[in-house]
Amino acid sequence: MRQKLIILFQHSLSFTFFFLLVVAAPCSAQHMNGPDSPCTNAVVTSDKVSCLSKAKDASDAKLNSVYQSLRNRLKDEDADRLLETQRIWIKYRDANCSAERALYGSGTATHPVYLACIEAMTRARTKELQITYSVRLKD
Repeated sequence: MRQKLIILFQHSLSFTFFFLLVVAAPCSAQHMNGPDSPCTNAVVTSDKVSCLSKAKDASDAKLNSVYQSLRNRLKDEDADRLLETQRIWIKYRDANCSAERALYGSGTATHPVYLACIEAMTRARTKELQITYSVRLKD
């Protein structure tokens, strides 16, 4: 029985990683200029960084709130899977946004691009958790 649970868990992680790749695929470069970017009106780099930093913090706070609400409502294996999936997602998000930032070398856009990527992916993850776990959020 334990072996079956381990195999099921491994398959769940594989599916989750694949799903994250598919979901994140639309998150292309230039998040800061996207139509749903919270800072499209900021033009000067320092204003863009300030706005994106605040937006990133707000997105992160909302994700943490949704995540904690879910963790409190899930039982045993479901809570463990969410924890493991979230850890994998954070590593993926950070690596993805670091890779996007590296595309800009040492230019002035590197920091705003990184912040915009983190903010956009965090916002998308929050929505994903709300949709995926909507059955638990209604309890």
